Parts: sequence; structure tokens; C-alpha cells
Amino acid sequence: MKAVEARDLLAQGKTVLNGWSVIPGGFLAEVMASLGWDALTIDMQHGMIGQSDMLAMLQAISTTDLTPLVRLAANDPALIGQALDAGAMGVICPLVNSPEEAAAFVAACRYPPHGVRSSGATRAMIYAGFDYGAKADAQVLKFAMIETADALEQLEAIAATPGLDGLYVGPSDLSLALGGSQGFDKDEPAMLDTYSAIIDACRRHGLTAGIHTASPAFAARMAALGFRFITLVGDFNFILAGRAVVHQARALLAPSPEQTVR
Repeated sequence: MKAVEARDLLAQGKTVLNGWSVIPGGFLAEVMASLGWDALTIDMQHGMIGQSDMLAMLQAISTTDLTPLVRLAANDPALIGQALDAGAMGVICPLVNSPEEAAAFVAACRYPPHGVRSSGATRAMIYAGFDYGAKADAQVLKFAMIETADALEQLEAIAATPGLDGLYVGPSDLSLALGGSQGFDKDEPAMLDTYSAIIDACRRHGLTAGIHTASPAFAARMAALGFRFITLVGDFNFILAGRAVVHQARALLAPSPEQTVR
């Protein structure tokens, strides 16, 4: 089976830098994959991406050696199976609120007798190898998102879920759960304390702690804190950053006072 580069990096004690795609399109995914990430996640929850878009984007990411992942729209066995059969080498599951939900998520990622995933890996066999069925259970990355008050109350039990590879912080939803505001790079004391609690739970149970960040500086802070799977924004944010260039150009191209005098 094709090596899952992100898993190998984590096993070596290294930090994985993950990109994020919310805009559909194979060519854009190919461009994103060329930027130097260790992994790239296709966002099916908040991205404007359908099933056929996901397949085309996974195919485009295959032009590189980085690890293709999918953030699921929901903790649904059908959606999990579709993403994995299409060739995702890891899945990030949103809104995991209990150990029962975490266990159901892991089971949907694994074949019997260890899970309930249906056999039929289609493109995954072409991409990863025809021994995929025998090795996928151990190789596919499985991250449960911690982003609600319910999840925090049951953090230890969720982290103890057999077969789970990591916990992934959704900082905007987590901030709302703690009474804060939406957004990324949250460093209020309550958030920092919660980050530490999640990292500690991961360490106790041999999991990887992951988080979504919006700037290289904050990503570095989170790595120093103990997060080892770190997302640094994505395609949508990169395009929005172009507004500054447009505003700069507009200011430079504005007519001078002399030009406006007739």
C-alpha cells in the first residue's frame, strides 16, 4: 500500500503542515498541492464542494506525494465510506461530542471485524495499491474534532477511543462553546487552557493533537505548545488576501490632484 506520508512524519515525531481547500476544482487543488504542504484537506463540511468535485480534487492532489485528507460533512458512515473509497488517506470528523460518536466514526473507517466499513475501495485501490483492503484500517488517519462544550466534558473518554489517531481543534466553534467569538488564532486564557487540556489528553492516549490556524506566527506558537498536525488556512484565505494587493494598486493608480485639474 502507498505510504501515508503524514502518518510517517507523525511516527517520526515531526510536525505535519496541512493545507485546506474549500473551493471546488481539480486545477485549484493541483495548484494548492504544489505549494509544499505535508497534507491537504478537502473540506466537505464548509467548503462549496460536492462528491464529484471531491473525486477530481483527490485525483489532482495525486500529482504530488502529500497526503490527501477529507473533512467530512458529518459523522455519517456513507459519507466516510465515499471519501475513503475515493482515495482519501485520512478523514477529519466534525462535531464529535461523545465517546460513542467517536467509536462510531472509527468503526465507519475500518473493515470488519474491527469496524463496519463496506468493502469496495474502487479508486483507493488504484491510488494506494491492490493490498489496500488488508492495510487500510491501520493506515488511514482518523481525527475527531473537538469543538463543543459536550466534547470538552467528555474529552478524556473521547481520547480513549481505540483506533483514533488524533483530536483536531475547530477553534472558531470551540471559542463559541467557551463564550467567546468566532474566528481563528484565539489566544484568550480560556482557549489556551483548553488547548493544553486537549494536548494533555492526546499525550496520555498516544494521539496527535491538531489545530486550525490562520497565520505562520500562530502556527509556530501552537507547535511549541504541543500541536503536531497544524493547518495553515487555505485557498479561500489566500484569494481573500489578494484584496490588499487590489487596494494598493487602486491607491497607486488614483489620479493625482494635478491630473484632476482641467
